Amino acid sequence: MNKEILRLAIPNILSNISIPLLGTVDTALMGRLSPLHIAAVGVGGMIFNFIYWNFGFLRMGTTGITAQAFGAEDMNKQAATLFQAIIVALSLALLVFIFSVPLMNIGGNLLNLEGEQLVVVKEYFFIRIWDAPATLMLYALMGWLFGMQNAWYPMLVTIMINVCNIALSYTLVIHYQLEIEGVAWGTVIAQYMGLVLIITLILIRYPQARNGLSVVTDRFWKRIRMFLTVNTNIFIRTLCLTLAFGIFYSHSSSLGSLLLATNVILLLFVNWMSYAVDGFAYAAESIVGKYKGRNSDTGLNKSIRLSFIWGGGIALLIGLCYLVFGNVFLQIFTDSPEVIALANEYLIWVVLFPVLAFGCYIWDGIYIGLTAVHAMRDAMIIAFLLFLGLLYTIGETFGNHGLWASLVAFMVFRGGIQWLFFARKGLAIR
Repeated sequence: MNKEILRLAIPNILSNISIPLLGTVDTALMGRLSPLHIAAVGVGGMIFNFIYWNFGFLRMGTTGITAQAFGAEDMNKQAATLFQAIIVALSLALLVFIFSVPLMNIGGNLLNLEGEQLVVVKEYFFIRIWDAPATLMLYALMGWLFGMQNAWYPMLVTIMINVCNIALSYTLVIHYQLEIEGVAWGTVIAQYMGLVLIITLILIRYPQARNGLSVVTDRFWKRIRMFLTVNTNIFIRTLCLTLAFGIFYSHSSSLGSLLLATNVILLLFVNWMSYAVDGFAYAAESIVGKYKGRNSDTGLNKSIRLSFIWGGGIALLIGLCYLVFGNVFLQIFTDSPEVIALANEYLIWVVLFPVLAFGCYIWDGIYIGLTAVHAMRDAMIIAFLLFLGLLYTIGETFGNHGLWASLVAFMVFRGGIQWLFFARKGLAIR
């Protein structure tokens, strides 16, 4: 079982760790220009996180359903799930295009953007919006591959996208002086390059994918309703998560540009941690889903226990790295003495974050594998309400320390409530 977890987790970790490199490189490139550019790329990225994270159900729901079909050796359901996910992804991309202007306006209002900062963020937004079809398709296709117990193809595609993105952004910003536009175009081009690669790999490796359209027509509406039911609950869960981080950014913005730039950089530390721990959460999605499809309680219980052991181990290691090398990492992200000095005051929160928050990431993977989407949704809603209560009490009283304390507590609430739900229902949880 340990080998099985590592076979899935290691490529997930490698591909996931390459993802925050995008934000890291973008921030480093903008950090050589001004705090305004640092804040703009962070806030612009947050708006897209708000949009795309809410569509993360395309990956998560597809993984859980496909993994159960894989465990049951149901090739028709595997193929049908793939094409259902593609149809939903393209439909959502169309909606993103249609509502692009309102989305930007809502994001700007929620994040308290105004003046020159709003102008720069809009430049970034209306270029990045063109990657919507590629991004959402990649969510669906990678989720399907994870469900098929294949973490190597997503790793290959993700690393290729990020290497291309970094090279393109560096070239466009440094050599062509396109500033924030260069960062945005680098991302758009790289996403479409990744989409072409992943479609090619799937068609070569999985013959059933070529016959998917004929399978989808069989009981299509019944299958699509089930797919949408699962993903609607995951959407509500993800909406609460993105709202929490959006509120965090909004409160950071209200504290001034310098503190906003500081929190943008500190959240990169959180991203590094989350993507590493998510390697084991993604492995849990695939393995738990597979044993759920096989109706193997023994396999399920063992995979759950070992997922927590591996996830907790890597979280502790990351926390120690931040404690020892945190100041060194800060100097990679920016050369601004003011930002570095301010970030050091709040560095303790990103040291504590991995140790206190890893449980909710692993539980998410387990719940997705079990397709226990109702319980996952309810746990997130309760945790989000508790987060708001803390934020508007200690968050208002203790400034940025209160803001970070509320965010860390939010993660602890999530994991604790999921544990309580599972303790009550066990493997019968829904």
